[in-house]
Amino acid sequence: MSKNNPVSRLREYGQSVWLDSLSRRLLRGGQLKRLIESDGLSGVTSNPAIFEKAIGETEDYDDDIHRLHDRGKSVEQIYQELAIRDIQEAADLLRPVFERTGGADGYVSLEVSPKLAHDAQGTIAEAGSLWRAVERPNVMIKIPGTKAGLAAIQKCISDGLNINVTLLFGVARYREVADAYLRGLEHRARRKQELNSVRSVASFFLSRIDGLLDPLLDEIAAHKVPDHDEPSNGGIEKARLAAELRGSVAVASAKIAYETYREIVASERFQKLEGQGARRQWLLWASTGTKSREYSDVKYIEPLIGSETINTMPLETLEAYRDQGNPASRIEKGVDKAHQVMRSLSEIEIDLAEMTERLEDEGVEKFVKPFEKLMEQIEHKGAAVPAH
Repeated sequence: MSKNNPVSRLREYGQSVWLDSLSRRLLRGGQLKRLIESDGLSGVTSNPAIFEKAIGETEDYDDDIHRLHDRGKSVEQIYQELAIRDIQEAADLLRPVFERTGGADGYVSLEVSPKLAHDAQGTIAEAGSLWRAVERPNVMIKIPGTKAGLAAIQKCISDGLNINVTLLFGVARYREVADAYLRGLEHRARRKQELNSVRSVASFFLSRIDGLLDPLLDEIAAHKVPDHDEPSNGGIEKARLAAELRGSVAVASAKIAYETYREIVASERFQKLEGQGARRQWLLWASTGTKSREYSDVKYIEPLIGSETINTMPLETLEAYRDQGNPASRIEKGVDKAHQVMRSLSEIEIDLAEMTERLEDEGVEKFVKPFEKLMEQIEHKGAAVPAH
C-alpha cells in the first residue's frame, strides 16, 4: 500500500473507504482483493441497481441461474442465492480487516427487497432471513430510513443484527434513525445482552440532493418578475442567493449531519450505552459519484473527510480520487457556512424537508425499478435454453 496513495491516506484522517459496487467479475477476477491491498479498501456496499447490472447485464451468473431454475427455485430465491454468495465471498475477503479493527470495519452490505420500504414487519422478517443466510459477522443488512424503516431498524438492532441504514437525505430523518439505533441498544441493555457485537452505519445520500435542487435554483436565478423588463430588488436578491446556493446543499447537509452526530455521541444517553460497550453509528457518505460534468469528480469526497466517517465510492470515483485526491480533515470546517446555506434556502422559499421527502420516495422507486427488471431478466435467463 503506497504512502502516497490519496485513497489509502484517508485512513490517516479517520475515514474508511468502501466500494459502492459488487459483482462476481470483481470478486473472482481479483480486483476487489487488489483494491483492499493497494488502496486500503475496507468495505463494500451493494443495492438492487448494482446487482441488476452485475447479474442481469452479464453472462457471469447464467449457468447458476439455469441450475437453480431447473431445481424449481423461484425468481426471488434465485436472486437471493446469487447475491448471498457474492456477499459471502466479499465478506471473506474483508474478514482480515474486520479482525484487525476489532469489528469496527471490514463490512459488506446487502439490502432487503426495496418493495418492503414501507413494510416494517416484512423488512424485519427479510432482514433476519438474510442475516441468517449470509452467516458472516461482517455483514450489514441495509434497511431504508423510511418511517416504516425506523421500527424495523430498532427491532433489528435489538435482535443483534448489524444494520446499514440507507436512503437518508435529511438531518431530521437522520436524528430519527439515530434514535431508533439507540432504542434498539437500550432494549438489548435492559435484557443484559452484549452491545459491542452490534454495528451500524447511517448512509447519507449526497449527489441526488444537488441533482434535485440545482434545476430549481437555476429557475429562481433566472427568474424575471412578470410584466417587467428587470427583476425587482427582492427578485434580484433571490436570484443572487439561488445562484450562490447551486451545488452547495448536499455538502452543507452532510456537514450539519456530522455536527449532529457529534452531539449524539457526546450525549449522556449515548455515553451510558458506550460505557456498556455500544459502538458509534458512523455516518457513511453515499451517492458520492458526481452526476454533472460541471462538478469535480471528487466533489463529495474532499470536503467531507473526517474521523468516524465512511465514504462509499463507485469504482470510477475511487480511481479519480487516487489520481486527484488531496486528503485533509475538512468535515468540521465551514459548518457556519453550512447553516447559512440552510437559512438561504428558506429565504428563497425552498422547503428542504419537502425536497428530502421527495428524494426518499424517488430513492425507493429508483431501487424498485431495477429490482423488478432484474427479476424479469432472471426469469428470462432461467427459462432460456443454455448456450452449452
